[in-house]
Amino acid sequence: MKLKNILMAAALLALPFAPMLIHPAHALDLVGSGSALDTVGGTAGFEEADGDSLTNTIGDLIAILLGFLGVIFLILIIYAGLLWMTAAGNEDKVKKAQGILMSSVIGLIILLSAYAISFFVISNIQNSV
Repeated sequence: MKLKNILMAAALLALPFAPMLIHPAHALDLVGSGSALDTVGGTAGFEEADGDSLTNTIGDLIAILLGFLGVIFLILIIYAGLLWMTAAGNEDKVKKAQGILMSSVIGLIILLSAYAISFFVISNIQNSV
């Protein structure tokens, strides 16, 4: 319960700063500009305003999400490292820290795989249109 409170507090403190940690251009490469999404957005009533298109909005949302998840991963890694270093030979704490490290690394691998797959799929769809 205490870990949950610490992680929640850290996430809430880091949330306002997450957009500053990422560069939106990387996420914009994911959806590109001038794609079929602009056509769909225009048909749905989303018009461009001051250079803001549907693809830019989607790219910004992806960038914010990836930045937030990166911050959570970093917090988990730091917490697990601190737990391990302060275990003082307690095997239960060491095993808990190893579990947190393993889970967070697996989560990061899943996150990066999802980004790579979505980049691959969207870029191939854009090239075929």
